[in-house]
Amino acid sequence: MRVSRAQAEANRETVINVASRLFRERGFDGIGLKDLMQGAGLTQGGFYKQFDSKDDLAALASRRAMESTTRRWSSVAASSPDPLQGVIDLYLSAEHRGETADGCPLVALGSDAARQSEDIREPFQDGIKAHLEVLEELLPAAEHEEASSKAMSLLALMVGAVTLSRIVTDKNLADRFLETAIAEAKRLTAARIGEP
Repeated sequence: MRVSRAQAEANRETVINVASRLFRERGFDGIGLKDLMQGAGLTQGGFYKQFDSKDDLAALASRRAMESTTRRWSSVAASSPDPLQGVIDLYLSAEHRGETADGCPLVALGSDAARQSEDIREPFQDGIKAHLEVLEELLPAAEHEEASSKAMSLLALMVGAVTLSRIVTDKNLADRFLETAIAEAKRLTAARIGEP
């Protein structure tokens, strides 16, 4: 049965959304096309009508995941009395640690993405730049170069802490990674730009 153009586009968006979650949950190589399409409620036969390859889908799904995270940060910042602290608290939380399918793709797929093609790495790079822009905007006014360096330090701290927190099996150690990162983020952001 032939589907309408609108239904085909809706199906394509569904596949991208499902792939965005499943790739974060299982990794790029941890799930095949059959399971991806099944997760979207579609048959594998329709895949190549929508996408050039699994890498094409991985790039689109990665972009969707990165954009979703950036929007989430912006939303939390807009609704928090202390926007920067709101983003830090959201990111460095036990809840985020447990969001393997919906959490930050840098944590879920970072090392996996580093081994992929440029087409797949590009959405991550764009997303990293967007994350840095959000952090720079939330940091106290300063010279661009100083705010940029602080934003990079903060992003690296946050991504590293959640990654390590997910890796370890000792819950107390996992919690300590997050708690220590929160304390360090507060120290980093409390220091006035331009001070050591």
